[in-house]
Amino acid sequence: MADELELLRRADPVPAHGPHYGDGPLDHNAERRLAALLNERPAVRRRPRLVWSLAAGTAAVVTVLTLLLSGPGTTPAVAAPRPLTIRADATPVSLTELAERAARQAATQAQGAPKLRKGTHVQSWSMGMSDDKPPVTLPEERVVRWKADGSHTELVVATDPRHPGRPVLRDDGGAPHLVEDGHVLTRHSYPPSWSDAPPESTPPHDAARLRAYLQEAAYTRTPLTTPELLDTIDELLDHWTLGARESAALARILANTAGLRPVGRVTDRLGRSGAAYEYRSAGTRRLLIMSPSTGQVLGLETVFTKADPQYGVKAGDVMDYSAWMR
Repeated sequence: MADELELLRRADPVPAHGPHYGDGPLDHNAERRLAALLNERPAVRRRPRLVWSLAAGTAAVVTVLTLLLSGPGTTPAVAAPRPLTIRADATPVSLTELAERAARQAATQAQGAPKLRKGTHVQSWSMGMSDDKPPVTLPEERVVRWKADGSHTELVVATDPRHPGRPVLRDDGGAPHLVEDGHVLTRHSYPPSWSDAPPESTPPHDAARLRAYLQEAAYTRTPLTTPELLDTIDELLDHWTLGARESAALARILANTAGLRPVGRVTDRLGRSGAAYEYRSAGTRRLLIMSPSTGQVLGLETVFTKADPQYGVKAGDVMDYSAWMR
């Protein structure tokens, strides 16, 4: 258990003395289930996940889990999720300017620029909910690595970089409980396989072709809405680590996407500085975090902007957050 966690930290070390990390949120499946509950059209997702339904409010998490999982004088095992803090910028970087920066960097650093790689390294925070207990924040880290013969491995561990070495809350088996930091949730090896269908097939580095690729990956022939595009990008980054050219092409697509606007700067949940771009729809705010110099997508956060007493949801509750790494 500790060995697997050490491998992850070597891949992207997070020091114990690093900055404080915000709490994280609903997983991707919960976001889609919530979208259905709110009568929004969710994007089709390929990988099956656990199904959650909305229950008690976030404030109940702290009270219940403090009593359930904490002894006298100990720190509560989980805190109510809160959104990333946006710092106002007098001259925010537009997505058009960001796309131009990314294209210049990809062109001028052709030899030394990051290359496209199949596989991913992602840290996620998910607010898991069920009908009969309060929601809990479930942090985990996933590393997928592909080999030259087409086989690949997937390692998922329970870990929270905000509290290295401390037990991590899980909800496996239907009841909240603590597991050791670095506890292996799943570890699989898969035989060689190839696919010519997105998102398994290689993404192109031309903006027009990449847009068509994302359209196909979303399993729809109608033009993608902005929320659907963001969901599909999420799916893409769960399969591929983009190179400089692919990041530049994706930035160009986003620059031509309706409703995304620059809102300032953020420090993401892994301590990285990023430019934030917001999309608001009925009841939610999507926050896309991108590197201001390379156009790389660093993270994606979804936050409730409207309370829904029926499900115990408050404005400002974080639904979902993912942070992608190289």
